[in-house]
Amino acid sequence: MNMKEKIKPHILATPPSGIRKYFDLINEMKDAISLGIGEPDFETPWSIREEGIYSLEKGKTFYSSNAGFIELRYEIANYMKNRFNLEYNPQSEILVTVGGSEAIDITLRAFAGPGDEVVIPEPSFVAYKGCTLFTGATPVPVELKAEDRFKLKPRQLLDAITDKTKAIIIGYPNNPTGATMDYDDYKAIVEVLKDKDIMVISDEIYAELTYRGRHASIAQFPEMKEKTIVINGFSKAFAMTGWRLGFACGQPDVMEQLKKIHQYAIMCAPTTAQFAAVEALKNGEPEVRRMVEEYNRRRLVMVDGFRKAGLDCFEPVGAFYVFPDLRSTGLSSDEFCERLLMEEKVLMVPGNAFGDSGEGFARATYATSLDNIREALARIRRFVDKVKS
Repeated sequence: MNMKEKIKPHILATPPSGIRKYFDLINEMKDAISLGIGEPDFETPWSIREEGIYSLEKGKTFYSSNAGFIELRYEIANYMKNRFNLEYNPQSEILVTVGGSEAIDITLRAFAGPGDEVVIPEPSFVAYKGCTLFTGATPVPVELKAEDRFKLKPRQLLDAITDKTKAIIIGYPNNPTGATMDYDDYKAIVEVLKDKDIMVISDEIYAELTYRGRHASIAQFPEMKEKTIVINGFSKAFAMTGWRLGFACGQPDVMEQLKKIHQYAIMCAPTTAQFAAVEALKNGEPEVRRMVEEYNRRRLVMVDGFRKAGLDCFEPVGAFYVFPDLRSTGLSSDEFCERLLMEEKVLMVPGNAFGDSGEGFARATYATSLDNIREALARIRRFVDKVKS
């Protein structure tokens, strides 16, 4: 029996992440510098780790309620109100998930299926397209442009919407570009969406990593809150990637259905992580601010370094990524990144891994030490000089 033939065609047709092969290569190299992994290089702050350890010592290893511990949901509600001026009822409008990725997955499963379309501005987080394809729906990419600072423009969105459109995924601050949308940027998008029967999935996992002004959410507009699912979590801001904890916020009827999918597929998020997350929200803000200040220093060094290497690079003001333009080298994204890795032992991720519109760019993360960043930039400059000579 050919077991592969038993697998659904839309699963077989979905390619693996374009990022993976580069990580496999770098694992075999000595003295290589990775600017590829989208993960904080800081340890989870001690008070948060300590709370998780304490919960284990006390034997608190049982299931939580499906939606997550009520104490955590109250803390999330306070956090969303105090930080982003968004009010959610912890009893009925907040669901604790296994990372932000699970929240994206179950939201798409609730709203999209065969025959439906999901609008995805790209370049974007690789899971958006993959999770859409797994539902049987069709992803509809919208090409974000460097000259627009990778912001979504209303005309682009309007052109992408059809009578089959069920949802749009908005991810700002953006992975991989580091772009952000401010309140005025969203105003124009709201004008397009406010009278349309389309759900908005707003991935705001990098909300705390905003270096200019305040983070804005499309859910802050009264006419959009009911039709928006806000997704956030603890991985990036609190350096808790391995704890696998996120959350979704939205209208009660919708959240009840998301909870049902979560209930059958997952049961509940990890309890140890939930106890730690309560501490993160109660007392973690000073540590978050410290990490953000350090990221900001690295951000400025990296943007300056790419420009001095002869690569155009708009200044990102969110997340912890830089998205330099490689087109002046005459190399494709894959060629540039493969040669840079093999010749200079520096890992960057080709921009086309995040959608076709990322071709000609590459993602570099500054979630690594300044020493690593400076050495990597020196190698990149040497490589670009060689390619252009």
